Amino acid sequence: MAYEQVKVKTPLILRLLPVLSVLAFFGAWQMVVDREIVPSTMLASPIQIFQLFLVKWTEVNPDGALLSQHIWTSVQEAFSGYLLALLVGIPLGLAMGWFVVVEGLSRPIFEMIRPIPPVAWIPLVIFWFGIGISGKIFIIWIGGIVPCVINSYEGVRMTNPTLIQMARTYGATDWQIFKQICVPSALPMVFGALQIALALCWTNLVAAELLAADRGLGFLITMGRKLALPDMVLLGMIMIGLTGVVIGIIINYFEKKLLAGIRR
Repeated sequence: MAYEQVKVKTPLILRLLPVLSVLAFFGAWQMVVDREIVPSTMLASPIQIFQLFLVKWTEVNPDGALLSQHIWTSVQEAFSGYLLALLVGIPLGLAMGWFVVVEGLSRPIFEMIRPIPPVAWIPLVIFWFGIGISGKIFIIWIGGIVPCVINSYEGVRMTNPTLIQMARTYGATDWQIFKQICVPSALPMVFGALQIALALCWTNLVAAELLAADRGLGFLITMGRKLALPDMVLLGMIMIGLTGVVIGIIINYFEKKLLAGIRR
């Protein structure tokens, strides 16, 4: 007998709450600036930020690039470092969780590197790569690889030992057990690492651009600070938040699609 999925209808007021919350926040913000509770030299109003947002699509001054160029640079750097972290971190973590030799060779080095904040690498990275895209990708990769390795490693370690013992009883090799039992068992933990790594990569990107960059959303914030333009600083901050939300939604969408395919 097939069971039909019951859909619970959400009341309209609950669906509107996020929109009302955002409108109330920006309305209160505008009122604080209009009534000069906080001086406009210290806090730009939402209207000023929106006006700058429109201007920056066609005007490169005073920071030397269009807003679209700043966004594209940051997204390009973040995704490059993110994908590199996934490609290296997930296989390494899976292998460390199952193969004793790989764990023995890799874990001591990983444990030494893991506590070092990605920001601490910036001076050395500037010596190696300059302030171009390669250096920032390296910093992003260093930050993003940690949750990928840890979650993949723990996912393999959490594999049901009964399944492993049963596979050994039927003559399965270590490689077969790893590929057919451990890796599928670790997938929920691996998918959990995707969102964590994304957040860390995006945060590390902004930190790198704040200290050393010639283009990007972090660079936009730095220029706003140097030029004493609070609207530019806040525009950079808001665009970082919005871009991160959009990227997170895209990652979540593909994650659900992949999980649905695996369950089928």
